[in-house]
Amino acid sequence: MNTNSVLTTYDKDLRLHVVYPEARKEITDDVVRFIRQAPGMNFVSFTFADEHKLPGVIEREVAYLQPLNQPFTWKVYEHDRLPSLAENLTRRGFVSDGDPGDVMVLAVKDAPAHLSERGDADIRRITAREGLKDVVSVLDGVYGGSNTWVHERIGGHLQIPGYLSMYAAYVDDQPVSVAWTYFPPGHFATLFGGSTLPEYRGRGLYTSLLARRLREIGERGVPFAVVEAGPMSQPIVARHGFQHLTTAHDYVWQGS
Repeated sequence: MNTNSVLTTYDKDLRLHVVYPEARKEITDDVVRFIRQAPGMNFVSFTFADEHKLPGVIEREVAYLQPLNQPFTWKVYEHDRLPSLAENLTRRGFVSDGDPGDVMVLAVKDAPAHLSERGDADIRRITAREGLKDVVSVLDGVYGGSNTWVHERIGGHLQIPGYLSMYAAYVDDQPVSVAWTYFPPGHFATLFGGSTLPEYRGRGLYTSLLARRLREIGERGVPFAVVEAGPMSQPIVARHGFQHLTTAHDYVWQGS
């Protein structure tokens, strides 16, 4: 895999040209930003500005986003040719969320053969809003709180033909692990979720869900699967052939 070529395509497909159904995309001479309905998180996904212009660009974005009275973040990728961006953001009142994501990519045609052989888990596709109660149940058990946002945001996405595939793994007819895939236009299917209740980890459910999703991605003719992996999932996807592409950082506005 030509990493530089894939990175260029990744930036075009998933940072510049991407759209989100629940957000308004705004492109200026300096940035690409996304605005969600309140109280959603707004964010800057791509920075065009040259290094010497960064302080002024950041100041203008803060002046634009702060009056919306919503949280907002600035995405910083390690392959971006803006070595002082993180420093400038920190100086202006942004704080790293401390949870960098390794962007891992797999050329689907090169997926290991063992993934196609997995078939022992009870994996079901969720296609209707009422099925999302199983997703909420798992997310609540993994992360705590009340993940009712799933009903509105993901429920809406389920209504868009071909955009989202949601899966859950069941043990004794109870949902214990969930994962999903988005299919935006372009060369990448994006993997999300991969959350398993603690007492059911170590049974290969994450891998079974990954295998099911990769099979669908291949059937739909999408060349690459990509996931922004945390420390728990990164070693798993690496074992299954995913390669490190870049690392993403979220800088959250906490200034005044």
